[in-house]
Amino acid sequence: MMVGLALCGLLAGCTKKSAEVSEAKEVNLSIWGNYISPELQAQFEKETGIKINISNYSSNEELLAKVQMGSSGIDVAVPSDYMVEVMSKMNLLEALNPDQISNKTLIDPQFLKQNYDPENKFSLPYIWTTAGIAVNRDLYKGPIKSWKDLLENPQLKGKFALLDDVRETLGAALKMNGFSVNSTNPEEINKAKATLLKAKKNVKMFASDTIDILNNKEVAAAQTYSSDALQAADKSPGKIEYIIPEEGGTFAIDNLVIIKGAKHPEAAHKLINFLLSEQAEINRVKTILGGPVLKNTKAALPKELQNNRALFPDEATLKKLERIQDQGEKNKLFEDSWTEIKTH
Repeated sequence: MMVGLALCGLLAGCTKKSAEVSEAKEVNLSIWGNYISPELQAQFEKETGIKINISNYSSNEELLAKVQMGSSGIDVAVPSDYMVEVMSKMNLLEALNPDQISNKTLIDPQFLKQNYDPENKFSLPYIWTTAGIAVNRDLYKGPIKSWKDLLENPQLKGKFALLDDVRETLGAALKMNGFSVNSTNPEEINKAKATLLKAKKNVKMFASDTIDILNNKEVAAAQTYSSDALQAADKSPGKIEYIIPEEGGTFAIDNLVIIKGAKHPEAAHKLINFLLSEQAEINRVKTILGGPVLKNTKAALPKELQNNRALFPDEATLKKLERIQDQGEKNKLFEDSWTEIKTH
């Protein structure tokens, strides 16, 4: 009997060990396109022996839909600020274990304790970006200072792209009309919708990955995220210009979260901790060209990046930017307008 118990204990230990090995082999990361460099991926896999399986999404709403289906297999995702709040309210996120994320101490406090997750129970910041307009100056040399110069410019007819993103694109039209991107006033949203329905006749495409379409000259201009615009500019020196419109735009903090029921929670925490290391962030800012969230990163960057106004807007510009907020039941106002815009 004692032999049987010992054997049973040994087998249980083996089973547990096998489970741990299985746990450590891979982690499923769902992230915006062009948001993690191949070098960082390779470094993490080499250091940990954990393979990163990467999938992409083009909007926060697309990520939400994937997770809501319940069979996404996602361990770690990178939703924007307001979507963290939406997903946490819907019980779609796992609470983070701070004991497994020692690099949390490196984060600049200004990016912690935000209104969408005041205790950072579910999220930690990954990068911040703005949204504005990118122009390929080989194709269009005219002035672009405002959303109106993009949305109502006859010279750009059939030559520009808008983000395939309900809140960003309606937000741009709201800003153009002098309203907040977070307006839930039906009259103001209807005015923004009318602006976009009129503009749609001249839009070449809705696209959230804009690097290639700008560099390949598929479009002369595009509503875009600053990180994509700067990556495009890096690939085509002197050709791509990024403008934050004079009416203002959006500022977003994208966050690392673990999806509810993640099959690889240990590996997920290891990935998050790795991505919050100083070495990883310096690589990330240099390659993705998004804003850093750690305390010491900016000072460690090359001077040309520290002085890049598109990467680090001045205070006057930052004051014109808004963070998109979750509007609860009133999100339906945006969703219904977007459905009409996309299907009209």
